[in-house]
Amino acid sequence: MEELLKGTAAYRILLGDRRSGRLSHAYLLHFPDAFNLRRALRLLSLEIFGVDENSRDGRLILSEGLADMKVYPRSDKKLTVAEATEIVDDAAIRPIEKDKKLYVVSDFDSASPLFQNKLLKVLEEPPAGVHFLLGAATLAPVLDTVKSRVKLLEIPPFSTEEIYAALERQVKDVRNREVSRAAGGVLGRAQNMLDGEWYASVHGAAEEICRASDIPSAVKVAAKYGDIKYKAELLSEMQRLYFDELRRYAADEEYGGALSRAALVAATEGINGALRELKFNANFPALLEALLLKVATENTRW
Repeated sequence: MEELLKGTAAYRILLGDRRSGRLSHAYLLHFPDAFNLRRALRLLSLEIFGVDENSRDGRLILSEGLADMKVYPRSDKKLTVAEATEIVDDAAIRPIEKDKKLYVVSDFDSASPLFQNKLLKVLEEPPAGVHFLLGAATLAPVLDTVKSRVKLLEIPPFSTEEIYAALERQVKDVRNREVSRAAGGVLGRAQNMLDGEWYASVHGAAEEICRASDIPSAVKVAAKYGDIKYKAELLSEMQRLYFDELRRYAADEEYGGALSRAALVAATEGINGALRELKFNANFPALLEALLLKVATENTRW
């Protein structure tokens, strides 16, 4: 993870800001890897304070124990309005050990509008020495008023080779090459794919769903997998498989797949919308069924 992060433009921008003495009072990291987002924020926090990860302060930052750095949400809980109020009140207190204070807010795309609005004033005019590092896997739920008050750091999806190299550094596995191709540039997705449960519940499910070409089969598989644990991962794997089918369709005039080109296009576009709706707690069984019915209906037209 560290090597991937240090190779990004986002990391170099933050590093340059700190070395030149021009740290922004607020950064928003857009990193489409929810699994590794909090880890990435901790690593960037090292650079904001300008400390080595093996130093006392570095170890405290990585364990979220530095007195002048507070990380939200606590544990695996969701962000609360009470925490936003706590941040605003605490920002007025001087640092304890260092010359700056840092508030790290992970999963900012899950923050309610009320939470975000409570931070607007302190984001725009923070007390001296106070900095914010917000992290979001997607920018869609982040208010424009927040975006206008922060410096955006973006980490786009990594290449297949970068994901493969990162997996190989972690553990040698015969599946590393396959999952690096299937991960869509997201390391956390690749790591989850190497989990046996992921393969059992997502990869096979996606393959079965993507074979549904008519309305009866669409209804059947939607009912079968409507309560799957890895919902976003399932949609992403479906999208990858549909894209692969589209590429084969484009490369072979005698393509013999079960879905028409129009149905494949509808599928990939529909998944983009489904992923957005899922972020806002849409009913997944209904979401999946509507998507598959749309694909099947488009397929039967041709």
